[in-house]
Amino acid sequence: MQITFKSKKLENILTDPREISKTYGVMAKKVNQRIKELSAAPSLVVMKTLPAANCHELHGGRAGELAVDISGNWRIIFEPDHDPVPAKADGGLDWNSVTQIKILKVTDYH
Repeated sequence: MQITFKSKKLENILTDPREISKTYGVMAKKVNQRIKELSAAPSLVVMKTLPAANCHELHGGRAGELAVDISGNWRIIFEPDHDPVPAKADGGLDWNSVTQIKILKVTDYH
């Protein structure tokens, strides 16, 4: 999957192993693992097959965004980076067609 980032700073943190370690400490290994899984997946539907990632759509004020688990309450938040966003006939997200994402943040949103 093609990955872009909300900011250059976020890209630098998430693409440099030293920066990941410095920023996320004990969670660094899991953050790096999720980034690699997202990058290796040909489409978003593959992430649904990884139980530990728990890839899911968000609701409410975060509608249109998705997340994968890192640990506990921590998530990588991202959105499909397509215009328009691939949708099924019923209006839901077409996970098979999402091949580009934009990572927005790594956060504890609970």
